[in-house]
Amino acid sequence: IIGRTIAPKLTASLGQQVVIDNRPGASGILGSAIVAKSTPDGYTLLMVFPSHPVNQSLYKDVPYDTANDFAPITLVSAVSPVLVVGAQSPARSVKDLLDLAKAKPGQLNHGSVGAGSMGSLGAELLRSMAGIQFTQVAYKGSPQALTAVISGEIDFYLIGSAGTVGPQVKAGRIRALGVGAKQRLSILPDVPPIGDTLPGYEARGWNGILAPAGTPNAIIGRLNRELVAIIRSPEFAKVLTGEGATPVGNTPAEFDAIIRADIRKWAKIIQDTGIRR
Repeated sequence: IIGRTIAPKLTASLGQQVVIDNRPGASGILGSAIVAKSTPDGYTLLMVFPSHPVNQSLYKDVPYDTANDFAPITLVSAVSPVLVVGAQSPARSVKDLLDLAKAKPGQLNHGSVGAGSMGSLGAELLRSMAGIQFTQVAYKGSPQALTAVISGEIDFYLIGSAGTVGPQVKAGRIRALGVGAKQRLSILPDVPPIGDTLPGYEARGWNGILAPAGTPNAIIGRLNRELVAIIRSPEFAKVLTGEGATPVGNTPAEFDAIIRADIRKWAKIIQDTGIRR
């Protein structure tokens, strides 16, 4: 949705046709490898997702250097996972859930939709920082894990995006205890950051746009200006909010710093948990 929204607007502002070429597979590694080896002339760009800073540590033999083989243009949006429990759970706050996990070490179950997913990594960060133990239960996808937490099959679930949580919370099927972002989300204004209970905790994914390393600064600068104008428009913000995301639109240097920090952060979690594939 994000790419399809940006493409026609970027076409209009640049006067150049922008074509989306979907290259799914291996958590985005296949498409990223193509762009990393492309001519650095500004004509081949890459839309990346939360898996991008994780892949280098999670998979063996990734055919590019995540930090150095791309030129960051801008971070498009930030996506916050949401910590939820079923309506039948005794936990009514993040503190309640952590206390419950400490009282029953290893007995609570968390839904996992993939070892490298933002929800699973965020849960492992919670484990590390809070000193709790729980079991990761694998599910095919987020809908299945959400159904499991509603039914009480699992005790809690850090769902990767807030976009699908709101209706379930309003219907009383689940209870949202906290968000992974540092600030409250407009889509869930009554739900506090997990970091309010566990200082320093932050788990958030993002979508951003990169070019191949070596792309001239003048081209990066032009693309950044055009993209930031699109990202910060009210129309685009409305699209993102509906998906549970927050528009950003920052500088190449700021985006580069975020990428490198997240590579280090998630590499440590992946190493500590031994989930490298």
